[in-house]
Amino acid sequence: MSQPLDLAVIQSQSASASFKDAWQCRLERWYAHPGLYRWSLGNPFTRWLTRRRTRKLFDLMAGFVHSQVLLGCVRLDLFRTLHQAPAHLNDLASSTGLAPAVLQRLLLSAVALRLLEHRSQGRFGLGPLGVPLAQHEGIAQMIEHNHLLYQDMQDPVQFLNNAWSGGMAEYWPYAHEQQIPVAKAPTPAQAVAQARPEMPTEAVVDKFTRYSQLMAASQGFVVQEILSSYFFDEHRCVLDVGAGKGRFISELAAHAPHLRFKLFDLPPVMDLAREALTAKGLMPRVSLHPGSFLHDPLPEGADLITLVRVAHDHPDAVVRQILQKAYAALPLGGVLLLAEPMAQSDEQAGQPESSVDAYFHFYLLAMGAGRLRTPRELKTMMQEAGFTHIEQVSNAMPIHAQIILGRKSQCLPLVFGNSVN
Repeated sequence: MSQPLDLAVIQSQSASASFKDAWQCRLERWYAHPGLYRWSLGNPFTRWLTRRRTRKLFDLMAGFVHSQVLLGCVRLDLFRTLHQAPAHLNDLASSTGLAPAVLQRLLLSAVALRLLEHRSQGRFGLGPLGVPLAQHEGIAQMIEHNHLLYQDMQDPVQFLNNAWSGGMAEYWPYAHEQQIPVAKAPTPAQAVAQARPEMPTEAVVDKFTRYSQLMAASQGFVVQEILSSYFFDEHRCVLDVGAGKGRFISELAAHAPHLRFKLFDLPPVMDLAREALTAKGLMPRVSLHPGSFLHDPLPEGADLITLVRVAHDHPDAVVRQILQKAYAALPLGGVLLLAEPMAQSDEQAGQPESSVDAYFHFYLLAMGAGRLRTPRELKTMMQEAGFTHIEQVSNAMPIHAQIILGRKSQCLPLVFGNSVN
């Protein structure tokens, strides 16, 4: 790694931890007893539990095959093909160029995973998990993109020793931009050139283009979580930091016609945003502000600042810097909205939702700079930056993103319990 990684904050155990530790040690000894497995299978009251745990362990072992079945279906365009109409094996073999006996293995595996399902007359159709893949292009793009992660992780120990040297880190230009010493304070254009000095400027811009397009395509679910969970009526101007091509702003503009917008991101990204927003006729409501939040202040004038899938891409020091700059740019009473996938708390570890954390921990490690944080960690960072009235907004699908709000208080701060006069 070319820079030190941040450590997650692990909450201290309660006073009853010693009892809990002793109980867990006893359970571990029971699980390891050679006769317990045979006994649990022979007991009708415990057989279901043993079967479920065995199935979960097998799913962990088979997970790579499952992901490759998914990728194979995406690359053969099976989801969109079968969304038009169910098809016979021979027809699909003809359209994909694969031998029927080979393709059938893929199709039957996809049926087992509920991506596809059997239909009448020996045809195959979409299963319940295949329908979203046929309807949302962003999911398919992320599945294809994840192939870089799978390649990086072929040898997990080697990956952990040098995670930042693989295809995922090369794909993500923002991590390289963070290597520029803050003290030099280059201009935005210089920042982009210095981000990858060994590459031509056109190649650097191409990397920003590729990544920005992927993020725009995959952002739809996150945007819907925000729009359905937060009311924008009290605001008049929104600054989106790390705005990308403007996907969030484009949908928010239709959702709240009274709003005006400011977009802040690196210069090559703002060029892409200008193209996209001009095509949608939104430029009269938008001002673009090229810059780097490592070196430049955020533009003022907005009463709501949004950070959508930004914080988890960056190390703690950079996140604190962004939050401090957001606080400085907001007027009194202004609001910061932070939305991104977040880690489960220590108390939630082991629950079904926590399996999502395993993916994001390694995805962000492969990116090379950020990490998955709990809501508690992010709230603490926001409080340290000066925000008050910090709250988490309930939303329908936390797997896509969770939402935290913080306000720049209109009241005078208290110092050591005394009012500041």
